[in-house]
Amino acid sequence: MEATSSIISIPPPLQLKPNSTKPNSVSLSHRFLPHKSYKTVTLRSFHRRTAVPPPRYLATKIAGDRSASLLDKHITQRLSLDQCTRFSCFQHGRRKQLPICKSMPTAFADKSVFHLSKHGVGNVFGKRVRVPCAAVGPDEPHAASTAWPDGVLEQQASDNFSIDTESSEWREFQEFLGSKLPSHPKLYRGQLDNGLRYLILPNKVPQNRFEAHMEVHAGSIDEEDDEQGIAHMIEHVAFLGSKKREKLLRTGARSNAYTDFHHTVFHIHSPTSMQDSDEDLLPSVLDALNEIAFYPKFLTSRVEKERRAILSELQMMNTIEYRVDCQLLQHLHSENKLSKRFPIGLEEQIKKWDAEKIRKFHERWYFPANATLYIVGDIDNIAKTVHHIKGVFGQKHVESEAPVVPKTSAFGAMANFLVPKFTGGISAESSHDRSSLLVDQSKLTKRERHAVRPPVEHNWSLPGKHEDAKSPQIFQHELLQNFSINMFCKIPVNKVQTYGDLRNVLMKRIFLSALHFRINSRYKSSSPPFTSIELDHSDSGREGCTVTTLTVSAEPKSWQGAIKVAAQEVRRLKEFGVTKGELARYLDALLKDSEQLAAMSDNISSVDNLDFVMESDALGHMVMDHKHSHESLIAVAGTITLEEVNYIGAQVLEYISDFGKASAPVPAAIVACVPKKVHVDGVGEIDFKITPSEITAAIEQGLKEPIEPEAEFEVPKELITSKELDDLKLQLAPSFVSSGSSALRVHDIETGITQCRLSNGITINYKISKSETCGGVMRLIVGGGRAAETPETRGAVVLGVRTLSEGGRVGNFTREQVELFCVNHLINCSLESTEEFLCMEFRFTTRNNGMRAAFQLLHMVLEHSVWLEDAFDRARQLYLSYYRSIPKSLERSTAHKLMIAMLDEDERFVEPTPHSLQNLTLQTVKDAVMNQFVSDNMEVSVVGDFSEEEIESCVMDYLGTVRATKGAERALSYTPIEFRPSPNDLHFQQVFLKDTDERACAYIAGPAPNRWGYTVDGRDLLEATSNVSVNNVAQSENEGQLAKAENINTNLPNKYRNHPLFFAIAVGLLAEIINSRLFTEVRDSQGLTYDVSFDLNLFDRLHLGWYVISVTSTPGKVHRAVDACKSVLRGLHGKRIAEHELDRAKRTLLMKHEAETKSNAYWLGLIAHLQAASVHRKDISCIKDMTMLYEVASIEDVYMAYEQLKIDDQSLYCCIGIAGAQAGDEVLGSSVDEEYVGGLHGVIPVGRGSHTMTMPTT
Repeated sequence: MEATSSIISIPPPLQLKPNSTKPNSVSLSHRFLPHKSYKTVTLRSFHRRTAVPPPRYLATKIAGDRSASLLDKHITQRLSLDQCTRFSCFQHGRRKQLPICKSMPTAFADKSVFHLSKHGVGNVFGKRVRVPCAAVGPDEPHAASTAWPDGVLEQQASDNFSIDTESSEWREFQEFLGSKLPSHPKLYRGQLDNGLRYLILPNKVPQNRFEAHMEVHAGSIDEEDDEQGIAHMIEHVAFLGSKKREKLLRTGARSNAYTDFHHTVFHIHSPTSMQDSDEDLLPSVLDALNEIAFYPKFLTSRVEKERRAILSELQMMNTIEYRVDCQLLQHLHSENKLSKRFPIGLEEQIKKWDAEKIRKFHERWYFPANATLYIVGDIDNIAKTVHHIKGVFGQKHVESEAPVVPKTSAFGAMANFLVPKFTGGISAESSHDRSSLLVDQSKLTKRERHAVRPPVEHNWSLPGKHEDAKSPQIFQHELLQNFSINMFCKIPVNKVQTYGDLRNVLMKRIFLSALHFRINSRYKSSSPPFTSIELDHSDSGREGCTVTTLTVSAEPKSWQGAIKVAAQEVRRLKEFGVTKGELARYLDALLKDSEQLAAMSDNISSVDNLDFVMESDALGHMVMDHKHSHESLIAVAGTITLEEVNYIGAQVLEYISDFGKASAPVPAAIVACVPKKVHVDGVGEIDFKITPSEITAAIEQGLKEPIEPEAEFEVPKELITSKELDDLKLQLAPSFVSSGSSALRVHDIETGITQCRLSNGITINYKISKSETCGGVMRLIVGGGRAAETPETRGAVVLGVRTLSEGGRVGNFTREQVELFCVNHLINCSLESTEEFLCMEFRFTTRNNGMRAAFQLLHMVLEHSVWLEDAFDRARQLYLSYYRSIPKSLERSTAHKLMIAMLDEDERFVEPTPHSLQNLTLQTVKDAVMNQFVSDNMEVSVVGDFSEEEIESCVMDYLGTVRATKGAERALSYTPIEFRPSPNDLHFQQVFLKDTDERACAYIAGPAPNRWGYTVDGRDLLEATSNVSVNNVAQSENEGQLAKAENINTNLPNKYRNHPLFFAIAVGLLAEIINSRLFTEVRDSQGLTYDVSFDLNLFDRLHLGWYVISVTSTPGKVHRAVDACKSVLRGLHGKRIAEHELDRAKRTLLMKHEAETKSNAYWLGLIAHLQAASVHRKDISCIKDMTMLYEVASIEDVYMAYEQLKIDDQSLYCCIGIAGAQAGDEVLGSSVDEEYVGGLHGVIPVGRGSHTMTMPTT
């Protein structure tokens, strides 16, 4: 996602509930959806957040979201505008989980998931935050233009407060505000004689690895009318056509590339040296980047291959969310070229370019002076690094002309935030074969960066502009489910270079942080008029401006009320400002967060720091390290006043609060995205009608509503008093007890993990970790989950978790008090329901009693949760709305239909139906959840920077005083889960969706064992495979060919195959190998898709699992793509796994494991279930032996896992989804009636009894 640039990294006030359109953050059907962010990088930082971000400038996002979890944030109908503005070579790859020590403070965010794949859409960690870091001066040619029109700054100054400007104190104060902020002390900049700029930043996380990004300052904005999409085409051809990049495949490096409006970036993430060798890999990486950027081979075969891939990508991207994003972008920038140059390009043009046409664009824009090289990582010797840069990119013969001073560009380098940088599998043997390039370089004369970029002019939203305001624009589409409206305001970027600039940022941040609570505290009815109200104020290097966006989402029937509420609350905040209590509260929270980040400054990853550098180059902000940032914030915090905060903050809201007034800033655009039809209970679908004048009237009416000043709000300092705690301890006498041994605590020295058990039955796992300074994470897991739902209570567990989230109350404390308690202590709390478990997860700081506060909240939820009827009504309505939206999503409806078929219509694995939801009561859902929250069914795991005394004190005080309850046996019992018996007529199905544009997707799935080797038919594979001799398996493998494969350890001790983790390791390696083959065959060789992936869903407690292949394609190719995927899946016997494939899979997974061990979140996952009775095979050896198991795994082991996947015709299920104007016409023409299929109304049933219709598998 687009970089949020802000020094102030604390998020705005918490949002306690997940998005109403996605009650479970990852729906059941989304288990089939591949982990892809759909190029989710936004025009602005709508949804960026990070666990450990470097300092960020001017990012102010305020959310009054009544339903969206801060941990899983998707604005209704809008994934992210950068879907339109950035495109990447690979849709798979870097799937980096955020450390969970840092995010927006929040209580009770419901992030229930239903994984088909561990990479479900909307995964709480799916959206990576990448943040920036470096100083840039106004002479940087790729910095965004931040010039205000003449006279504007003077006009603002004249409006400021009247203060005695003659006093010495005032002059000293002004000198302080005008002084420069300290720049990052480790950032090194330079420029070669040929004009190539380079930046180097040493960074130790992760160790022995570095990032090298080559940014070419050319993108879609540079294309002529007949070249729309050619910049993206060059990115594909140059990157995937590089032989030197391919040679890096065996070093453990990863690479990708992407294109946006103004630049194209090729990046490589590499080890610093070869494994078992001291050979420096930096020269080879630079050599590969040099070939990619400046010496690509435009072979006709490669051009044709990438043409097919891009055309498939174009259709894959063209979701309704993408089209909404395009509409917003087009109207926001209707006056300039940004609205007409989406990087993906135009299909009709992409189809006809030849290699010569592409080469000409490359010659025009790709040269050293028009590029910047970024290197961030574990680099100790700057001089040596510069030497390597000069050796690879320097030129022998350069004209000694004087450099041309370029004009400031209106746009330029933008950071690659939240772009899916997916592994194209790169890395390889080291190569220093650069002689041919040196010859070519000697012929290259010096060229300067183009001084004048294509003109991009903005119509700024400035006070005093008396032009007629634009009429609201309406985008109406049959695939939209809910109403949303965006009001945009755009102004030039204010560079944050001085203490005064930072002070203004801080005051805006404080001011806007109040909006969420203002809204959330006033509207608690069972039918709130809005789903979410959000205000975003952030800089965008991608667009070269600062954009303020008010986004209002609602059910269509309530859209007018939602707009009125938003307008009224914005006007209230603008007119009366924040209170003294709010000022103190949010300033304190911002400073605490800044202090936390400063303490963690040595744990920032290289990619996060690199992204920060790139975005800062675009915006012209001063870049500080975390420690300098915190010191600077402290320096300005004591100078702000309530009056100034309200004055500065009010300016941000004037375009809304003074809407229609001649003196108000004119909105850059107002865009409503609405459905064509809406559901009315008892009536069905009716047309939805709305006009621009009605929208304007709703805004004006909201601004006329009466307003009153905000009352001060009492925030609790603690949820349990010392006296209450002492009384509980006296009454319950908590203690640690032995568990299976004489020791009260079992401590493993190698891993640092301690296991213990409380007298009430709660088991505890904890690990002291210094990886994330002053940060901690905690997870409560209880067995049960949705599997415990009976036929009479389908949906009760997931609806109950949502109800608890909607209420947000504990004991006598209101929801607002609990939220503010979390803000003050920097706590995030989320609830989650899966098929197997209920979870509560906390992120906290260990400073200022933050850990004790998190334990207090956990205690209160377990002992004093409050269940409210209106919260139950809201939760049920959200699920009803979400269910009705399924037929409007091609991916979700296709996945839903497949899940229903494969699991024999077991509703525990799909969204609850309206019939089930209506049968539930508040008492039913409360019982379903609380019956699982019994103490002998609870396991709590904690990882963080604390002492043994601190953690055990918290455990004893707040978990030891939870009353002992029994019921684990009942909670863990469930009706058996079965795959649909075969043969049946549902193995192949199709879904047709009427749409204006054509798209297609498919899912192929089948049964697999669970993580520990148990199968749905009761077999124990771990026991079976441990008794299989190597010779027996070899003979069964196609006349013994497997035994002939190199490097099989025929003497592998059976004890490794007896290991509890054996099957999980083997099947994980298998998944890596299948994914690599799918990419090579289905995408690269046959050109049938842009995106294909293989994922495994392996349960821990339930005795089953499944695999799924997800593939996107065109309607004309999707059947062939499915057959090609099946061929790869079934082809591992015909085309044996090679040793180099296994080595690559091992290296990928081991490097990922090594990198993730620096994360508290990763360790939290590792230690989960260590003492869970329902996951009895997991023990400490599963953590200690993981690396060894990967290293000793053989090809034979992988084939053992492969044999457990059911891939025959009677076990494999496939569902193809096709969208288009004529989709399904032939079916309708054959008089097949629309019916209620799998609980979904409106999905045309195709394929029942027709599984033989698929093309023959090749």
